[in-house]
Amino acid sequence: MNTQSAVRNLHRPSRFSWLMGMYGENYWTLTRLFGIQQLAIGCYQSEGECGLPVLIDIRERAPFTVELKLSYAMIDSVSGNPDPSAHVRFYCDARVAEVTACHQGSRIEDVLGRDAACEQVLTHRLRMNAFLGKWLAYLEQSGHSRFGLRRRD
Repeated sequence: MNTQSAVRNLHRPSRFSWLMGMYGENYWTLTRLFGIQQLAIGCYQSEGECGLPVLIDIRERAPFTVELKLSYAMIDSVSGNPDPSAHVRFYCDARVAEVTACHQGSRIEDVLGRDAACEQVLTHRLRMNAFLGKWLAYLEQSGHSRFGLRRRD
């Protein structure tokens, strides 16, 4: 092995490291944008400046995790579900947030099957979490924030 290829491989993060980095970025962006740790179970709405309200549905809280669904207040005419949407598991102690599904019925088991290869699962998780990261950046640029959140009943 020549020195140049060894140096190139040394500085290149693995796909798993990249995924863990995305989890961390998504955690901090959700914290900055919506203050997830402080929200009680229930549904919240942010209006932003672009006219597309965002819904944050805090579904479950445990001592160290929060399960939430993030979506626009738009309903898909075919499925009848909010679209786009992301189901997120927010780990307060580890300071990471992972997307578990990007729309109804899109859990990894539903999309890839129970016997999916590790490479397929990793690729799917990378796509879902990259989607969330880009969406959160767009929401931040569109004026959504914790200061504009109001509880929906």
